[in-house]
Amino acid sequence: MTSPEFRTQGTRPSEAERDRALEVLRAGTGDGRISHDTFMHRMHVVLTAPSRFEVDQALADLPSRGRAPQLLLRTVARISALSVRLRGSWRTPQLPGLRLPEPGPQPLRIGRAPMSDLRLGDDSVSRHHAELRYQDDAWLLSDLGSLNGTQVNGLRITGTVRVQPGDHVAFGRLSFRLASG
Repeated sequence: MTSPEFRTQGTRPSEAERDRALEVLRAGTGDGRISHDTFMHRMHVVLTAPSRFEVDQALADLPSRGRAPQLLLRTVARISALSVRLRGSWRTPQLPGLRLPEPGPQPLRIGRAPMSDLRLGDDSVSRHHAELRYQDDAWLLSDLGSLNGTQVNGLRITGTVRVQPGDHVAFGRLSFRLASG
């Protein structure tokens, strides 16, 4: 146990240490400090290193990220996400309500055409834009091949989707919040 070979090997790195080293390498690549080829070589060194010394050598010229910078980055990310959610929540009350009609056998045709049941006079709305119908105890909204699209809760639809009160719907540039009748 006291042989010179054993003493020079040093302590074997843990998986957590290897993961932290890979994170530093990824950050170095993302920051433009090391090239892709250098990243690949050093990643191989980190994954196969028999001692912590080799891992440390692979990272010697890169700044390590301590707990404080990581905490700062997580905090900034959370604040950014919060601002996106707040922006969305402020937009919600500003949307005009679109009251769902009484359920019936006939669909509600939405468009710019004079014969539409819900006529929307905006250039971004197609003449025959969408159709809303009540079927099997649910409201279904279908896009009728409109040029500027129909969206439900921010996602463009191409076929038929189920909608309910509170959903945000958009026909071209016009947006509404569905309300129960």
